[in-house]
Amino acid sequence: MKVGVIGTGNMGTILSEALIDSRAITPSEVIVVNRTKAKAEMLKHKYSEIIVANHAREVIQNSNLIFLCVKPNEYFSLIKENEQYFRKDQCLVTITSPIQTSWLEKLLPCSCVRIIPSITNRALAGVTLFTFGELSDQKWQKQLIDLFTHISVPIQIKEEITRISSDIVSCGPAFFSYITRRFIEAAVSETLIDRDTATKLAEEMLIGLGELLNKGYYSLPTLEEKVCVKGGITGEGIKVLEKELDGVFEEVLRATHAKFNEEVEILKKDFPL
Repeated sequence: MKVGVIGTGNMGTILSEALIDSRAITPSEVIVVNRTKAKAEMLKHKYSEIIVANHAREVIQNSNLIFLCVKPNEYFSLIKENEQYFRKDQCLVTITSPIQTSWLEKLLPCSCVRIIPSITNRALAGVTLFTFGELSDQKWQKQLIDLFTHISVPIQIKEEITRISSDIVSCGPAFFSYITRRFIEAAVSETLIDRDTATKLAEEMLIGLGELLNKGYYSLPTLEEKVCVKGGITGEGIKVLEKELDGVFEEVLRATHAKFNEEVEILKKDFPL
């Protein structure tokens, strides 16, 4: 199988590296293209057997499975410029949440699937979110689930929970990374600990927390109960968090959903509905 990647920015690169490093695919099966060719060449420096194309049409013509990893506002023009090169036996995967499979199916003859990845997939962990187009071939559905099992836990979702699922899976690592960084900054400013030590402790704590959950020793509520002894120091910290974080995450979700809805409305004007 030939796998094409159009766009080798952050997620295009992460997907390519994860799929290759997990041995789900081989470098010789991959053909990539990027507007700035130097970015595509960076992948070839790491995996010499990757083919770097000069144009998107080369990727489409020479691939069975195509990952479209460009910005949402570039989708329509790229597809219209290259629609004659798509074939019925192919599968096109969009990795961005505002683009709906039903929109793509009105333009293209191939199977259309949305797969929303996470940066955690680079560690061959975390979740990938699947939404299959109504006309997508069952063989492609099975093949993609099998493929992404190498780098994630594939979970199929309905259209109506796309945004919140993406907030948790795709945006979540950035949100919790930011929270951890602020925790480290507070530790450095309020105590005698240095930044390097605080960072190392925080990183190892997160890794340990992940392992506890991964191995099933505790759920999130039971873990909190085990650490937060009644009348203890942790409990005092939790009281502050309960007070100061009240409504914060609700506001975060309102903001992401508002931006998502705005993008969808803009994109709808391009795609035939």
